[in-house]
Amino acid sequence: MSNDVVICLSASSGYDRVAQGVAGAGRELADELGGSLCAVIVGAAADETVSGVAAVADAVIVADQPELADYQTESYLAAFEQTCRQLEPAAVLLGSDTVGLELTPRLAARLGGSPMSDGTGLRVVDGAIRVTRSAYGGKAEAVFELKRSPAVVWVRARGFEPAPPTGDGAAVERAALELPVAATRIVERHVEEQEGIPLDDARLVVGGGRGLGGAEPFDDLRSLAAVMKAAVGASRSACDEGWVPPSYQIGQTGKKIAPELYLAVAISGAAQHMLGVSDAKALCAINTDPEAPIFRNCHFGIVEDYRKVVPPLIERLRELKQ
Repeated sequence: MSNDVVICLSASSGYDRVAQGVAGAGRELADELGGSLCAVIVGAAADETVSGVAAVADAVIVADQPELADYQTESYLAAFEQTCRQLEPAAVLLGSDTVGLELTPRLAARLGGSPMSDGTGLRVVDGAIRVTRSAYGGKAEAVFELKRSPAVVWVRARGFEPAPPTGDGAAVERAALELPVAATRIVERHVEEQEGIPLDDARLVVGGGRGLGGAEPFDDLRSLAAVMKAAVGASRSACDEGWVPPSYQIGQTGKKIAPELYLAVAISGAAQHMLGVSDAKALCAINTDPEAPIFRNCHFGIVEDYRKVVPPLIERLRELKQ
């Protein structure tokens, strides 16, 4: 077993914020262990994806056989397993996307390692890898020491800074793998139409909650977001009411975001929602209830009806932009 760290990436996602965060977490951990950082990219990788990863890793392995063109659990799992067995790393990191969430426990079982989910921090203590993650719905943090190697962790990638370039760029190797025949096949693919800035990668996010009272007020939030060049999100209750699509949901069972600014409008601040925005650099809130839990977590807060704040804010921002 080496001191190296492997990051497992899906080519279809590109070198997005998740991949950048995983690479950043991997670089920090590899430096602590005194090892190298190797990236394994599975799928038909675009040149910009490979070049982006190669700029920050010490080695890159691309598995782009035809069988890996579309994501399939069995084939992707086999590809990651085979490459990791060859490399014998101390740790394997995946991101907080569909691939990472689905494959982490399976990959750990195949490799005989220790699985861990939702890692927000990684460190090495006396040669052992410790992972920090949220507990009790975000009300506390727990630290776990992973006993079996390799440590296989999906990390909350957007909470980690991107890895710095290494200089010359890593050599890229194409892998020839023996893959199993997939037990399933894709018969249809539906892509939800994206409105505005994608929530996952937004630097600024405006979120709305149950206190808005319906679907129409989200139009005001969309107008505010358009002026701010922000994305629009929502609490689970607003999504459950059908006011906005499920893709808007932020929180423990929704998307976990890490914007530079999160503006929560009429959101009470339940622990499950706050878990999804805990990596935000700055958090601001507008709520009529001065006792709302969100005011205990935000950096700036306004106790007021959003209808008295959002329209004037839109006008003022438009004036400033002019």
